[in-house]
Amino acid sequence: MNSFARSIMQITQGAIKAFTNFPAAIACAAAFTAVTMTRIYLDWPQQKDYLFLFNCLHWSLGFGAIFSTTVITAAQSRYNDRQAFILANILGTIAVVVVFGLLFIWGGRAPEVGQISSNVLSDLAETRILVAMFVSFLAFLVFAGRPNEEPDLAKSLFMTHKAFFISTIYGFVLLGGTSSVAAAIQALLYQGMSYKVYSYLAALTGFLTFTIYLGYFPDFRNAESDERRAVAERQPRFMEILFGYIMVPIMLALTLVLLLWSVRIIVEGVWPSFMRLSWIAASYAIGGIWLHAMVTHHEGKMSVFYRKYYPFAALVILGFEAWALVVQLGKYGLKTTEYYFCLTWIFAVVSVILLALFKAAAHRKIIVLIAILAICSVLPAIGYNVLPVKAQTTRLEKLLVSQNMLIDGKLVPAGKEPPERIREGITDAVNFLAYAPDAKLPLWFEKNFVNGEIFKIKFGFKQVWPKDDSFYGAMNRVYLNTSLYLSAKPIEIKGYDWVLKPQKFQEQGLPWGEIKGSKGTYKITWTTNKQDGTPSLKVTLDGRLLLEQSFKDYIAKIEAAYPTIESKSHVAGLGDMSVKFETPEINIMVVFGEVHINLNNRENKTHYNLNLDAIYLQEK
Repeated sequence: MNSFARSIMQITQGAIKAFTNFPAAIACAAAFTAVTMTRIYLDWPQQKDYLFLFNCLHWSLGFGAIFSTTVITAAQSRYNDRQAFILANILGTIAVVVVFGLLFIWGGRAPEVGQISSNVLSDLAETRILVAMFVSFLAFLVFAGRPNEEPDLAKSLFMTHKAFFISTIYGFVLLGGTSSVAAAIQALLYQGMSYKVYSYLAALTGFLTFTIYLGYFPDFRNAESDERRAVAERQPRFMEILFGYIMVPIMLALTLVLLLWSVRIIVEGVWPSFMRLSWIAASYAIGGIWLHAMVTHHEGKMSVFYRKYYPFAALVILGFEAWALVVQLGKYGLKTTEYYFCLTWIFAVVSVILLALFKAAAHRKIIVLIAILAICSVLPAIGYNVLPVKAQTTRLEKLLVSQNMLIDGKLVPAGKEPPERIREGITDAVNFLAYAPDAKLPLWFEKNFVNGEIFKIKFGFKQVWPKDDSFYGAMNRVYLNTSLYLSAKPIEIKGYDWVLKPQKFQEQGLPWGEIKGSKGTYKITWTTNKQDGTPSLKVTLDGRLLLEQSFKDYIAKIEAAYPTIESKSHVAGLGDMSVKFETPEINIMVVFGEVHINLNNRENKTHYNLNLDAIYLQEK
């Protein structure tokens, strides 16, 4: 048997053994696949009422698959007896039930604007489950190390990478092959085959890919003598070349470029946006530490040089990024971006110090550090949804108190227009707090403050957005959009004789609808400018033009009230979502269900999408 066939056979045998080595994890994956296929089978009208249930099942089963893998690995590698193995599988099953119960009972929240489900999982609940899955995976890396010595996390990490990429390649091949067969059947034998067949194949392929992933790992009960473990942990020659002779020189060159860039910024005094700085710093630090682990056992001169000097170079660059963070906090206070950058910075600084002091022995300490920081980010008192909100609330209250606009817990409109810096700060803080998910806000704060008209009434001046390029990275984003949705509250409309609902798929320029009134037949035509999507309305009476009006003025009003500086959604009342026109013969009111303003910063172009709800007409 040649090496290729032998490799295929080993992968297949490993996938089969995964059912006996990780039964609870495979059961969770199978149940996850079953829920996925159920969602595929149900069409949208039937599925929408069960979205919350399905989401709870998916998250709990996904967590169960990872957690079960970890506890089973711990039982096999550390205890290696049947009772521990059975207990580990029971714990994995119990974890699924507990997590599902927690999500179903306490994880829901009311839907946001534009969502259809009556209940959805909160962002905080989903983030906490993600953190729990991530920490479980980190624990797996530790338990997958050799138990009778200090766990070699570098080898464990590489083995996990190897299993992931091999299973992914097999998964793509399986998906491509089965989809091609299905396409041939549809084209040649049964043209009426449902498109859902391809979704079913994707779900089943995902399950098989997971079994291949688990099956690639060695038998952790024979951690010291298993030849398969040695093969799984060993880096092939081409990987050693890739890491040691390609990626290491690239990282060293990048280090030099970042050092020179830092010097240039300090000399010129022109700071790029904080979003850009934070992204560069996070990518460099995390990528550099990961590469340090990958070349832990390399003896090449470049790898040895990198392991020795990278931590010190990283400290210099991270010190520069710390100064950028201090400047950002001084301008805009702590927000979610700054919060996560603080965690990343702490991780990076402590990790490179540990690497400089302990070298490979630092890996386990770094794993523990990552887990602690991840857990801290979702804790009730210091989580990502708490500290930034507290910081911005304090910032906003200080600004308001300085202008005598917050007295005894009550908001008072400004008697005179505050300085521009104060107005910018208030607008910035209000915008952040209004859209902060799962946030506890002051009693005097209302989320509709972001509405331009309401903001002006409550604060006594118009919104003024910070002009600095660093403001939340907004102006560096290429694609931004503002979406308005008509409020679902009952609307009382009086004084109109007819209502005309939109008719879809009408060609441009053809009559959109007709109304036979006492004075004749009214024809309403709706056209759209192909360049920017601005609509126009035309009304004729027995061929005589009564009204021809563009909605440019209406769009300008919306853009002033809801500036597109970030991608945001708003719920709006009839006043913002309607336009009235009057002629000697008729009165018309156009009501929109949705208004979307899409901005392309790169090309400085804006496109509009106004979705009609109804047109009301009254004869005079």
